[in-house]
Amino acid sequence: MWEIFEHRRISRRVRQLPPEVLKRYEKWKDVVRMSGPRGLRLIKGFYDETLRGEWKGHRSSRLGNQYRVLYKIEGRDVLVMVIDITAHDYRRKG
Repeated sequence: MWEIFEHRRISRRVRQLPPEVLKRYEKWKDVVRMSGPRGLRLIKGFYDETLRGEWKGHRSSRLGNQYRVLYKIEGRDVLVMVIDITAHDYRRKG
């Protein structure tokens, strides 16, 4: 069984999410609690992936076409730290 810890700003973000994205986030948490990040990779709709560059060491899962949950695995098999839920910006930076 995995534990999920959410950053303190997540509670505010969750209140602003569209209902369908909130449902996906709750489902995402259920999957992580039961089978961890490995279970997310088995569900194609989440498109769970490792991030690079500035976010190296973190992972991202899709909660819809626009929204992503950013998280980091702490420890070996115990803790998932949710960093942010954000609307993905497709514009190039710089």
